[in-house]
Order: sequence, then C-alpha cells, then structure tokens
Amino acid sequence: MTPTRPPDLSLDLIVAELMPAIGQLVRKLRSEAHSSEFNLSEASVLGRLERDGPMTTADLARAESMRPQSMKSILSILEEQGCVERKPHPTDGRQILFVLTSKGLEARRQRSMAKRDWLVEALAKLDPTELRTLAAALPIIRRLGGS
Repeated sequence: MTPTRPPDLSLDLIVAELMPAIGQLVRKLRSEAHSSEFNLSEASVLGRLERDGPMTTADLARAESMRPQSMKSILSILEEQGCVERKPHPTDGRQILFVLTSKGLEARRQRSMAKRDWLVEALAKLDPTELRTLAAALPIIRRLGGS
C-alpha cells in the first residue's frame, strides 16, 4: 500500500525543482575536483578500476556502457599519463588487463579530497536547522539512489 500524499506536495513540482538542484550540485562538485585534469569518462574508468580491480578493455567498455574503440582511446590517454598500466591476464595469454597505478590512485584520492573539502566547507555555512534537515534527508536520498 502506498502512503497517501498530502495535496500540497505535487510530484511534478518536486521533480522540477529537484532535478536541476541535483545537477547543479554535481556540476559544482566536479568543478571543485579540478576536472580539467580528467574528463568524466576518464575519471569514471579510474574509479571503476579502483573499485573493481584489473579489467580488460572489453570488460571496461561493457561496464561503462561504451564501445570498445572508445574505451581503447580513454585507456590510451590514461596510460600515457601514467595512471593505468597493462598487465598480462593470469589465465588467458591473449588478453591484457588494465590496472590502476599508484599515480592513478593518487589522482583519484586528490580528486575525491577536493570534492570532500569543498562540501565540508559548503555544509559548514549552513545553519544548524538546515544541517539537521539535510541529515534527516540522507536516508531518503540513499533510497532514491538505490531504486
């Protein structure tokens, strides 16, 4: 049974306000992370390698929903920058795995810290009531992100 929504809470109005607000926050976080160093696809590949470990070009392309040719270009750039390196596949000598290097891991760490530092600073400017409201909304935001 779905809960009854009060008549003054229009889902269309909430969505119309929430979507651009979330988009603005995400863009701000990206800009604070010195995103000129990596584009969104490159940063995503580094994050995937950090989370999931070594992967082939084809596996990365599937995971990132892109063509293998596009993934090859991204990996080439990241390899040139020293953020990823090639390793032989342990069971299939025909395949190559891409692995995050210490330089790539450090770049991810710095990017993450820049976002975190900006967000801490931004949250520190909120008054206590706003901070409590935001904290109370976290479970809802997590649930929306998981659906």
